[in-house]
Amino acid sequence: MNHLNVLMKKEFVQMWREFKVIWLPLVFIFLGVTQPVVSHYLPSILKTLGGAQGITIDPSMAAQQGGEVLASTLAAQFDQLGVIIIAISMMGVLQTDKANGMLAFILTRPVAIISYIGGKIIANYIFVACSVVLGYLISYVYVNLLFTNVNFVDVIIASLFYLLWVLFMVTFTTMISTIFNSQGIIALISIVFLLGCRIVLGLSTLTDFMNPASMSKHAMEVLITGAVNPNVIWNGLVVLIWIVLTIIVTIFWISSKKFNNE
Repeated sequence: MNHLNVLMKKEFVQMWREFKVIWLPLVFIFLGVTQPVVSHYLPSILKTLGGAQGITIDPSMAAQQGGEVLASTLAAQFDQLGVIIIAISMMGVLQTDKANGMLAFILTRPVAIISYIGGKIIANYIFVACSVVLGYLISYVYVNLLFTNVNFVDVIIASLFYLLWVLFMVTFTTMISTIFNSQGIIALISIVFLLGCRIVLGLSTLTDFMNPASMSKHAMEVLITGAVNPNVIWNGLVVLIWIVLTIIVTIFWISSKKFNNE
């Protein structure tokens, strides 16, 4: 436990040196503000720019509800640009230690590999989750100001579902960062796979059941309908299995490689 705490502190210090503690929360705050503001003012902007011959908005179209706008923040902002930002921010999480010899140095010490990986994943997840929640709550405030109020209990439940999907992003990117040495390749594989999970969501019941991005879908359903899908428990268990598998692959890969001889 002492080794885990030390390694987590090392990760937080590294985030501070890379100014990640500043720019990552700001990016998610920007993403959180963008969706409700654009959704609210877009008709006025189109009317101003288009004039009499421009694009017109059908006045009979139903006004958006607050829950729908907050759900679109997750779908249109966090699940697209947010996924790309998380993958890029974490592409060097373990690759950097391999490149500068820190991994070999740490593994020559009496430190268990699971403590090393645990410190990486827990520290980065806490930081990424706090950034996502901050942007999400800012979006919630703007939605309540510009649209109808959203039940705060639904907001909390939806955030818990979404954070499980975020945990999978963190463990998957850590695994890819362990296997590959090029940060460009790590970012490319992570972004393509995670966005692919999000794109195929809804194609079939079977793929949705196995898809870790299904937790994002459940979060949006709670915000829009106010009800929890009864399948969320099974989907959550499947996502947890995926998370454990990525951690096992990460530990196995480090155990099987003699980094101290590289």
